[in-house]
Amino acid sequence: MLRFLVRLALNAIALLIIARVVPGISVEPVPAVIAALVLGALNAVMRPVLILLTLPVTILTLGLFLFVVNAALFGLAAWLVPGFAVRGFGAALVGSILYTIAGWITGHLLRDDHKRIHTQTRVTYISR
Repeated sequence: MLRFLVRLALNAIALLIIARVVPGISVEPVPAVIAALVLGALNAVMRPVLILLTLPVTILTLGLFLFVVNAALFGLAAWLVPGFAVRGFGAALVGSILYTIAGWITGHLLRDDHKRIHTQTRVTYISR
């Protein structure tokens, strides 16, 4: 639970920084936390469905259409959360790319290496 709260806080901070850097995106501190929750829920529930539905276009564009899917979900989150605004597709596209990078960095920093199961391969050499 603590890891979830830390990740939520870091994603909200990342969203606040993105709002400062990208023109066309604005968010207040409290709605940033709600937006981080909404973005997580949308990415967990709607993104796989949208990827499946747009698979032919995604294949045709060699995966570049996934940027459009991410930008659409970013814009949908802004539409759902009062206090979080995205003006235009360009801002949504750049914001979603930066938010994805921030989420990847956050996930990498909070990774728990010592709880992973490591397998060992045992090699036995037979001499003649």
